Formats: sequence, C-alpha cells, structure tokens
Amino acid sequence: MQKNRIDTLLNFLKDDPSDSFLMFALAKEYEKIGTLKKALDTYNTLRENDPDYVGLYYHLAALQLELSMPEKAIETYDKGIEIAKKVADFHALSELHTARMNLDVD
Repeated sequence: MQKNRIDTLLNFLKDDPSDSFLMFALAKEYEKIGTLKKALDTYNTLRENDPDYVGLYYHLAALQLELSMPEKAIETYDKGIEIAKKVADFHALSELHTARMNLDVD
C-alpha cells in the first residue's frame, strides 16, 4: 500500500517536479516505511527548492533528531522559526518554538 503511494507521488512529481506539497508528502511516505535516508534527502531537496515551505522545518528537525543529529535539528528549528516569521505563519511559529524550547529543556 505504501509503495503504491510512493509510486503515485513519484509519478505526479514527474509531471510537476516543483510541487512542494508533493515533495513533502513523498518525504512523509518514506518516513512511514522507515526509509529515513530517502526521507531526509527528500526534505533537503524540498528545502533547497522551496526554502519558504514552512511546513517542512518541524518534520525535518524531528527526523534529524531521530537520526541523532541534534545540532542539525537545532539549526533547522531556528531556520524554520525565521521562515515562519517571514511568511507570518503563526501556527507553525508556535509549534517550532515549542519544539525548540523542548530541546533546550532536555
């Protein structure tokens, strides 16, 4: 089932490789099946192609933490906070701030 979703997303991306939502969805699907390196690479590609896609920062940082990359996660949260302020996404800003503060507490 997951493989079919991945194949579908990859096909959609062939038609529109700049679709940030599709790239984000693909990264999430890779995470679901435990293909964390592919998920990380997909998030990073999305970040390079659309750095203002604020939704990616929370999930990328969480994955970096899962992969024992705490310094990268902190950088990602901080960049996400910067982007959330820039695009005035206050919900994302709140989530990113909370996640970042929880790292400082741990």
